[in-house]
Amino acid sequence: MPRTPGLTLAVLAAVLLQQGHAAAAGVRDSVVRIEVTSRAPDFYRPWSKKSPSSSSGSGVMIEGNRILTNAHVVQHASQIQVQQHGASDKHAARVVAVGPGIDLAVLELEDASVAESIPPIAMSDELPKLRQSITAYGYPMGGEELSITEGVVSRIEFTSFYYEGLGLRIQVDAALNPGNSGGPALSDDKLIGLVFSKINEADNIGYLIPVEEIRDFLADVADGSYDGKPALYDDVNTTENRALRERLGLDGDTTGVVVEAPYGDDSVLKRWDVITHIGPHEIDNQGYVRLGDELRLRYLYQAPKCAEDGKVPLTIFRDGESLEVQADVHRGRDLVLPIVGHGYPDYFIWGPLVFTTATQEVAVRGGPRMWASFMATDNPLLGRLRDLKRFPDEELVMIPNRLFPHRITRGYSNATLAVVESVDGQPVRNLPHLVSLLRDASGEFVEIDLAGRYESLVFRRREALEATEEILTDEGIRRQGSPELLKVWEASDE
Repeated sequence: MPRTPGLTLAVLAAVLLQQGHAAAAGVRDSVVRIEVTSRAPDFYRPWSKKSPSSSSGSGVMIEGNRILTNAHVVQHASQIQVQQHGASDKHAARVVAVGPGIDLAVLELEDASVAESIPPIAMSDELPKLRQSITAYGYPMGGEELSITEGVVSRIEFTSFYYEGLGLRIQVDAALNPGNSGGPALSDDKLIGLVFSKINEADNIGYLIPVEEIRDFLADVADGSYDGKPALYDDVNTTENRALRERLGLDGDTTGVVVEAPYGDDSVLKRWDVITHIGPHEIDNQGYVRLGDELRLRYLYQAPKCAEDGKVPLTIFRDGESLEVQADVHRGRDLVLPIVGHGYPDYFIWGPLVFTTATQEVAVRGGPRMWASFMATDNPLLGRLRDLKRFPDEELVMIPNRLFPHRITRGYSNATLAVVESVDGQPVRNLPHLVSLLRDASGEFVEIDLAGRYESLVFRRREALEATEEILTDEGIRRQGSPELLKVWEASDE
């Protein structure tokens, strides 16, 4: 009997539906729930950590029996447990690579046989198109089981991530919530991005880290360490203003961005240079380059792609002439106030004082009220917030907390967050240097001068040394300093 068209279409629809269910089932098997116990650093009491806290996120298995997730999901983790879809058992995992700036991390299960039972996700080789449909998988708050939501790609841009990291970001309108972080977003059954953020003030606006960034990250950490992407950090401005363009001598056809402040003293760029091209890519007056027919991205997107041997080719317009230059690229800013990120601050205790390295987290966290205090005391933490190092090993050393209560502190005010300028007249270069200055002090008194409008602190050296053990015992502090600083303290002066 001849086959009817209706029956044929019905059979085809059933086959396609079955294939769709099979593909979805395969994806679900690749997605895992990640439960984390973490202990964040205490920047004001750097000898200790904050109380343990619990959180959860999502992850997805990739090639090599590795789990891909967000860096913020496992930040400061002391314990990580992974649970497969549909399973009751939880398995211990550890972080083997992390990129804080791009918010990606790789985990390994301690039991390799469990990892082998979880199928890896297939990755797309291309950026999705605008309005392309996506499906997001994860374990958001509000339930214990796997959640699946759908949406479309609404925007792709090159922007800032965390800790000054730069990268591509995909905006989607799928419903994403805390706990979705680290979960995969797929289109045509292939990974197009990893969920990492949402806007709390807006409905259904979430963000993905695209596969392009994921592949770059995995290639970076293949040697066991994360270096970050090469980037340009020069301060630039648009060239849209007519008066500015006339001042620069730009004709109507010349576009680009004008350099306001070159990055570093050895930069080939000068103030008022106009960067017109990065590699072969023309930069428009707002600082964007074209990528295909749909996308217009910040010119910095092309920096790591055009970079070779630490240089990126630029075309600049200077003094009425077009020039080809090779500009240095850098893997992060060399700031005098570093970012601790996923680490913990070092510290050293001497007498009634604790010393630590001043960081971005401390200088920024206090907000306007703290900044007003910095201004009132001429504290350099505010003035040097975005400064580069003036010499290679420069750090600002600060007193993060009150003076420990002890009889030798009588008459002194607390100097919380004050920066140490010198010890016995010797300028302090960094925290290990301060420890060595205290170690090598031999006079009856030790003078500690603080930067700004703070009183100088003078202690009898022997009294301070004797007070150290008393204070450690009284405060319940196990060690006088971080391991590397204790090595400095115990070393002989040679």
